[in-house]
This record gives sequence, C-alpha cells and structure tokens, in this order.
Amino acid sequence: MIYSFRNASFRDSQTGVYNQEYFLEVFNREWHRHLREEQSLALVYLRPHVHEMVKHPKLLEIFSHEVEKSLLRATDLMAKFNQDIFALGLFNVNEQGAEVVIERIEHQIHKFLDTHGRDHSFSIDYKIATGVCTPDRRNSIEQLFNFVENLSDELEQASGPHVIALMPNN
Repeated sequence: MIYSFRNASFRDSQTGVYNQEYFLEVFNREWHRHLREEQSLALVYLRPHVHEMVKHPKLLEIFSHEVEKSLLRATDLMAKFNQDIFALGLFNVNEQGAEVVIERIEHQIHKFLDTHGRDHSFSIDYKIATGVCTPDRRNSIEQLFNFVENLSDELEQASGPHVIALMPNN
C-alpha cells in the first residue's frame, strides 16, 4: 500500500491544507532563518465568512484549495488555524510583495464565487489582515502573531476587506 501524505497528521482533515501545529513549526523555522539572513516575511490571517442557506459539506475544502492556488511560490504556506481563520506564511517578501499576493488571493476568492456561487445558496465575505516584518533582536515571533491578530480583530469591525501593515520594531 502506498502511503498518502494528503491525509497525514500535518493536514487539516476538513480542508486538506496544513494544520496549525505544522504551520507554527515551519513558520518558527523560517523566522529564525529570516533573522539570520535579515530578510522580511509576512503573516496573513484570512477570515472567510461563509453564509450558507443549505449546508455544503465540501465548500470550505474547495474554497481553501482555490485560495491556495494564489500562492505561486513553493515556500509560501497556508494552514487552517481554527473555525474562523486561515493563516498564510509569505517568506522573503516585503510590503509590496505581500500586496501582490493579497490581490491574487482576492482574485481567487472572486473566481471561486463566480464558479461556485451560481446556486445562490451561499455567500462569502472575507477579511485579510497582514503583518510584514524583518525579524531582529527587538521583536519576536509572538509579537508578530499578536500584531496580526489585533489587526484582524480591528478589521472585523471595519468596512474594508483587507489591511497590510508593517510591524513596528520595539
């Protein structure tokens, strides 16, 4: 029997993308590499709000795979964090590069809606919070996650679909 990595323990069973534990392990490793090489990276929280009239059992899996298509570099990473949040790690990217990826994500979401939203039994709106930083001795990985979580929480109350911000150095 051939072992399938698709269903391995580092994948989320509902969506098929990486799970939170695997994401945190890889992100931590990349954080330390970027610290050594003085390169910037981005942490993205995507909060899709799916409004379903009829339950679609595979809708979130299809959605996550469509969004994952917007990550064109093999080093970029997407994971399911909890019921509400997908996390994306964008490595060796600056603020402008993060903006390009966010635009591709939004394009894929609109494409998903065009393709799968025809039955009108669901709708999706979303919020995307992105923090960009260059790891150094003045900041920590925890500060970046807290920064993006706070951005995401603030964005939930705002009317715009996304925000990209540089994390201030302490």
